[in-house]
Amino acid sequence: MTRSHNDFLWGASSSPHQIEGNNVNSDWWVYEQQMPNFSLSGDAVDSYHRYAEDMRLLAEAGLTSYRFGIEWARVEPLPGEFSIAVLQHYRRMIDTAHDLGLTPVVTLHHFSSPRWFIEEGGWFGETAIDRLSAYVTRVCEILHDVQWVATINEPNMYAFMMLMASGITGSVVPEFETPTIQPENGFVLPRPLPEAVEVLIKAHHAAREIVRQNTSAKVGWTVANLAMYADAPENEARFLEERYAREDVFMEAARGDDFIGVQAYTTQAVGADGLIPHPPHEDNTLVGSPYRPDSLGIAIRHAWEVTGGVPILVTENGIATADDSRRVAYIEEALKHLFAAADDGIDIRGYLHWSALDNFEWGHWEPTFGLIAVDRTTFERTPKPSLTRLGEIARTRTTTPSEG
Repeated sequence: MTRSHNDFLWGASSSPHQIEGNNVNSDWWVYEQQMPNFSLSGDAVDSYHRYAEDMRLLAEAGLTSYRFGIEWARVEPLPGEFSIAVLQHYRRMIDTAHDLGLTPVVTLHHFSSPRWFIEEGGWFGETAIDRLSAYVTRVCEILHDVQWVATINEPNMYAFMMLMASGITGSVVPEFETPTIQPENGFVLPRPLPEAVEVLIKAHHAAREIVRQNTSAKVGWTVANLAMYADAPENEARFLEERYAREDVFMEAARGDDFIGVQAYTTQAVGADGLIPHPPHEDNTLVGSPYRPDSLGIAIRHAWEVTGGVPILVTENGIATADDSRRVAYIEEALKHLFAAADDGIDIRGYLHWSALDNFEWGHWEPTFGLIAVDRTTFERTPKPSLTRLGEIARTRTTTPSEG
């Protein structure tokens, strides 16, 4: 990437369950009703019907790409029964993006699965890879002119979310506040189970081959890059152990991919006993994490090193804040680190901000990540100054504000 590359993607990201609304056949629709601390997604922000407006706002601001997901639970509401109407809906989304000059980046699985898939045994069941493969094969019918496809979103985070399946398949509902927001007293996510790591890598490679056989798209997956560090020199070995189990093993699995999706928000300290909960601080974001826009540069450089030079697409980077001026400052600082990495020769293909819209944050509505605010009663969209600023950076290829 150089700043003059016209094919560099400047955009924003979303996921279907967080924005579409009424994803009633998904496992997450069930989890929300079972978890005592969760809010309901409900209508979400009705982007299933309002996607054209959402895309138009991004394009009018000067962005050139939109990452969105296809919802498996909608495409295949019953095992083996695929909805032609839903596939046509997502095809219209692809066409709308193209018509507006937005390059679609399509995610095939973003945390949510069909409820029947979980009831059947989910990712640890005998049918897991076959079921995913059948779904991906069918979706490829509408991806013939899509240039970028992500198979599975953040497998290192999703491996933890798999624990919630017990709320459907068993009698035990996991006790935690949320998979994405740190409570006041802090918590750390458990390490991914080895069997979860194994099956997700197998699923990714299966989906990758199907996409390659049926489309001309670049294919990869997106990894949550934690920008981990040892809190003291004597804890270096524990840090390396944690980083490998939580991050590197998934990036090693991307060495044969066309790109690696880097998703970075903040940093994570590691001590003698493992990950250290983020201490309360006045500068922490609305999800309880430190304000660290430099984490993007750290994540890009680490992903480049571990994958052995797989091209990088930043598929998520952002901040949960109610103060949009803080979001603007975060974007500008993060992009300075991205530009520096590119100047050092790292092949970066695009920057997709998280998120396009204020949306459902996996059990909660309070954290706002969006470039666009949404009134959840009227669904009115209101672009924020941060959207204008990102569009300006996209046009000028610099974080230096224009005069006038």
